[in-house]
Amino acid sequence: MKILLGSDHAGLGLKEEIQRHLESRGVQVEDFGTYDDSSVDYPDFARMVAGGVSRSEADRGILVCGSGVGMSVVANKFPRVRAALVTAVDVAEQSRAHVDSNVLVFGEKFISADVAMKALDTWLDTPFEGGRHERRVQKIAAIEREIAEEILRNNSR
Repeated sequence: MKILLGSDHAGLGLKEEIQRHLESRGVQVEDFGTYDDSSVDYPDFARMVAGGVSRSEADRGILVCGSGVGMSVVANKFPRVRAALVTAVDVAEQSRAHVDSNVLVFGEKFISADVAMKALDTWLDTPFEGGRHERRVQKIAAIEREIAEEILRNNSR
């Protein structure tokens, strides 16, 4: 499994812990930064990670910022990305089992490193349940296609 990883300055500490944890599990990690606590803009890192997942350059992605909200907003702009802002272990489990989330987002200010690592392990180990949830994920994909088609129609006028 290959995971793309990124954070802004407010998520740097947790991102570094996540990277060590993933590598200890034998997961291939591509770290897009940031690499120090200088102020940076979270959309840049969300774009790199979510864009890579959207283009199938990796199996999944993980993003960390202060609250997790900004990263989630940006990541969910990308086709085929289902980013979940996770605040607890059971949220991580449901995001995989019911939504087949492929980008995990944490807010470093709102989750302890211990809970984040447990949520991360749960997210990595929980399979998508399919069944009735598959129909819903297909509806999400249909909405993405409809929006893209509408944009193309409007731009060709």
